[in-house]
Amino acid sequence: MNLKLPGYRKVYVSWIPALTGESLTQYAGRIKSQITVKNPYIIGLSFGGIVAVEVSKQIDVEKMVLISSVRTKDELNKMQFFFMKLGLYRIIPSSLLRRANFLTYSYFGARSLPDKKALKKLLQATDVSFFRWALKSIAYWDNKVAPQKTIQIHGTADRVIASRLVHPDYRIKGGGHLMVFNKADTISKIIMNYFGN
Repeated sequence: MNLKLPGYRKVYVSWIPALTGESLTQYAGRIKSQITVKNPYIIGLSFGGIVAVEVSKQIDVEKMVLISSVRTKDELNKMQFFFMKLGLYRIIPSSLLRRANFLTYSYFGARSLPDKKALKKLLQATDVSFFRWALKSIAYWDNKVAPQKTIQIHGTADRVIASRLVHPDYRIKGGGHLMVFNKADTISKIIMNYFGN
């Protein structure tokens, strides 16, 4: 992330391998052990935002920010749910999931050379088994209650999580799913204002 949050110590939560048959709620129960401060401020990006929503049900959170993410399952595309529940993602070769091309650039909104390089790096580092578990877990995610003390920031050009389905507190004009890289200054200002600085 390119976010600039002066006065705050950023602590990145590390992804851990998912267990066989593990739900998002159960996964959040294990990953929350990395949060060692009381009443933390949490920022969740994309799938990390969904995990953050589940974590916020299990610990007291002072404030939470969701970027390019969702509060509830109703903000996700029903066709994507159908695709994921069918398990069609299992037949996509691992090599394709890790490869950047004009389709992935378009889908993720990577237009500039730095954005394309960032996406390529992200895809190459993708743990395919975790990625497949994440898709399956989203398909069966049943959260219908929006978390408290939370703001949602979303891009108008997001194709991964369609902008028309979400009702964010802040819409970033032209922002795609990777806007945390190319709209970082705007997002940082929104977060700092929300955090009370």
